[in-house]
Amino acid sequence: MESHELKIRAAWLYHVEGLTQAQIAERMYLTRRRVNEFLAAALEEGIVRVSFTSPLAAGMELESRLQERFGLEAAVVVPTPADPQLLHQALGRGAAAYLDRLIQARKPRSIGVGWGATLRETITHMTPASEPGIELRSMMGGLTRGSEINTFEVVRAFAQVLKAQCHYFAAPIYAESPQSREAIITQSVFERIFRQTCEVDISYLSVGDVTRQSLQVRYGLPAGTDVGDLIAVGAVGDLLGRYIDTEGRPVAHPLNAQVLAPDLADYRKIPCRIVASGGPHKHAILSATVRAGLATVLITDEESARALLADG
Repeated sequence: MESHELKIRAAWLYHVEGLTQAQIAERMYLTRRRVNEFLAAALEEGIVRVSFTSPLAAGMELESRLQERFGLEAAVVVPTPADPQLLHQALGRGAAAYLDRLIQARKPRSIGVGWGATLRETITHMTPASEPGIELRSMMGGLTRGSEINTFEVVRAFAQVLKAQCHYFAAPIYAESPQSREAIITQSVFERIFRQTCEVDISYLSVGDVTRQSLQVRYGLPAGTDVGDLIAVGAVGDLLGRYIDTEGRPVAHPLNAQVLAPDLADYRKIPCRIVASGGPHKHAILSATVRAGLATVLITDEESARALLADG
């Protein structure tokens, strides 16, 4: 029988009749290796075409395209909920499932976290574990109000769900001035904390935009700071409290010299950098983040993923 006919027959038996490769090999008097080669060739040549009817398939395709386009280690794309109020919950579920798998596979010694509504939702959906060897670290200063923006509460809750060690970063997100920041970080205790912040194996952050939907714009900017001034110098949002432009570069604004968080150059040294955010108001900052290689893993929603691929 011609090789082409064998290929078609093997593909039919496998995909239509549901036989295993071993059963096909026995029926057609072939080796299992030869059957495997025929099945692979049938897919490659378009003799067999695989289609998925599950709505999850669209997200998987987007994940693959995001990884290829932006050189990501991994991408997680969740369905965009009809109700925008449920977006943080959807992202949190996707992030929790990914972190559960990642922690079991990599057994990290340390994880650095930021703050935000998506991180809060992630904690509520993670599988409780017992990881006393893991250290959870705050990566940035925060505010004293609200569970989403209280760095103490976020890092403590992560440590509780993992039964891990907890290390706080007891500082505000912004110092009063660049001089105040230098005075704080040159103290030996803060100098050590800053160094350890970027010595983590995994970081998990969200990004902020420059609209009124941003918790930081509403509550976190120092008194007298006008978000319009940040936009005027090219800011599209922030990562670790540092405002960046469309290319992922820190903008020329005094706020970036006041932030109590690691420099982006030090942040890049973290091997696994997970960023989770979504929604139309986050498209510009997410695009800047992935295009600049500031994330190695992206967790977002389908509509945001399509927007990123269209921009990229």
